[in-house]
Amino acid sequence: MPRQVFFYDPPERFVAGTIGEPGHRTFYLQASARGRITSVLLEKGQVAALAERVDELLDEVVRRSGGMTSVPAVAPPELMDTAPLDSPVVEEFRVGTMALAWDDSVQLLVVEAQQYVEDDEEGGAELFEDDSADGPSLLRVRLTGAMARVFAKRALDLVSAGRPPCPFCSLPLDPEGHVCPRQNGYLR
Repeated sequence: MPRQVFFYDPPERFVAGTIGEPGHRTFYLQASARGRITSVLLEKGQVAALAERVDELLDEVVRRSGGMTSVPAVAPPELMDTAPLDSPVVEEFRVGTMALAWDDSVQLLVVEAQQYVEDDEEGGAELFEDDSADGPSLLRVRLTGAMARVFAKRALDLVSAGRPPCPFCSLPLDPEGHVCPRQNGYLR
């Protein structure tokens, strides 16, 4: 199957968002520019890991530059995006492997999300080379430091806005409660 590469350099908008109610949410990454929208499906844990790594990478860029960089220390409030995902939300693919890189020559963060591919032989996945004509689809986005900080803040807020955790076992609580393993299965 020919490989599709969805490339945004830079996007007008790059956000993590959900559809559905807490406990039944579906998580997406969505990039858009000039009337074109690309939405890819991923897991809540992938959103959290991506946002945390983006923040860590940007913190390292600021540290190594001694503060002499265009990367802000925190997300600029005037750039915060709280709008829902752009419609229509059409899933292009499910994300498997993700990668981050800082391009120091242009001061941009590169985020790549590659389509999930089941590897029968080794049980793992790897990012394919750019010049590969065949292979899994890829979403590649190049972000300024400020855009990346805003993405990470929104994504972390989104993940923490789910169901509250049980005070005993930290598993998510449903409105009707849950069977808590720390309480020996006692339903509160």
